[in-house]
Amino acid sequence: LESMRAELMKHAPALIAKHHMAWLGGDHSITLPLLRAYKKHHGQPLAVLHFDAHCDTWQDHFGEPSGHGTWVYEAIQEKLVVPQCFVQLGIRSAGERAAREYVKDCGGAIHTSRELRGKDGPEQIAPILADLQQRLAAHGNPPLYVSLDIDCLDPAFAPGTGTPEPGGMSTNQVLSVLEGLSEFDCVGMDC
Repeated sequence: LESMRAELMKHAPALIAKHHMAWLGGDHSITLPLLRAYKKHHGQPLAVLHFDAHCDTWQDHFGEPSGHGTWVYEAIQEKLVVPQCFVQLGIRSAGERAAREYVKDCGGAIHTSRELRGKDGPEQIAPILADLQQRLAAHGNPPLYVSLDIDCLDPAFAPGTGTPEPGGMSTNQVLSVLEGLSEFDCVGMDC
């Protein structure tokens, strides 16, 4: 993990400076070093819109101090992000309360998959985007980074994910949110 992150960081700053990047592949282990690079590039903590089935707020990952299940916790602890501008969509996995509610306890927002049921089109998604916009405005409009874990989708839409969780978002929901982000200052994305 550390060698992958070190290799990524050899290239990320130059790419971020030159291009509007969408980082593809791998897992959420890439997000923490990317947030470090984006914070350094922009000179300030970022807002994050995080699509996922899992909260990724564990303090360790099966005994390892860092990994794809810890990046949100680490990003908040390292002040890479504005906690009040951290919004999670599609969360539905079980977990202890401290991890499951960590983002909300830090001032951010969690829109669980259950809360999103039946909200399929732009009109139904608009309140979520309005909340995100208000959060950003209240904190000086930090640059927005989008992180999309494919398992935010229900396994019917993403059957190949390594960590399937039933009851996820539909492709229509995810596309409606992504289309609604056209009015936001999105500086980068990973999937």
